[in-house]
Amino acid sequence: MQPHQILRNTVKAHLLEQIQKGELKVGKTINLAALSRKIGVSVTPIREALSQLEQARIIKAVPNRGFVVSTLTKKEAKNLYDTIAQLEVMALENSIFSEEDVRSLRLQQLKLQQSHTFMTRLKVRFQFHHLLVHKCTNTVLLQILEDLKARLLFYEQGFGQDASFYENVDNQNEAIVRAIEEDNLPTAALILKMNWMVVLEYIERQMSTNIAAS
Repeated sequence: MQPHQILRNTVKAHLLEQIQKGELKVGKTINLAALSRKIGVSVTPIREALSQLEQARIIKAVPNRGFVVSTLTKKEAKNLYDTIAQLEVMALENSIFSEEDVRSLRLQQLKLQQSHTFMTRLKVRFQFHHLLVHKCTNTVLLQILEDLKARLLFYEQGFGQDASFYENVDNQNEAIVRAIEEDNLPTAALILKMNWMVVLEYIERQMSTNIAAS
């Protein structure tokens, strides 16, 4: 890997980490000079990393402002959840799970049940979904999923703060793991799609409530 690619990936990883921690907010302008000083990287690889994130629709370029985290909309939320659900189903159906893989899924499911704060549960839930698809050999599909989920985090951080809601999807996660144990991927895929749709319905309700209250 070329040095400039390493620097670009360093910037991208830093920004994605900020998104995961909830430190990069919707509407916030990304200050290139401040970012350069903070991580010790020149402006050129920063611009390259931001351009990649723009292509992934995580941020957008605004005239006279620079790069900004895009505003959230119900239409984009539906498109994101629908697309992620379909891609995860494709990845799951093209995966082969070992006994060790199933044990990892069960351990992650246990961590989910033991997570009581919103940010912890969100992180563990996304890790659970990563374990569901990481055995897929289609690296292009997995990269698209990674980019889409980075954008999706803004919706769940902004409108999915009720940790108790996500307890309702634990039973579906358990059913997914059980179906994989039984080598019944079609059933696992069906429940997986339902899982994402349940979360989408919740996020849409929260967005509607937020709009009505504003």
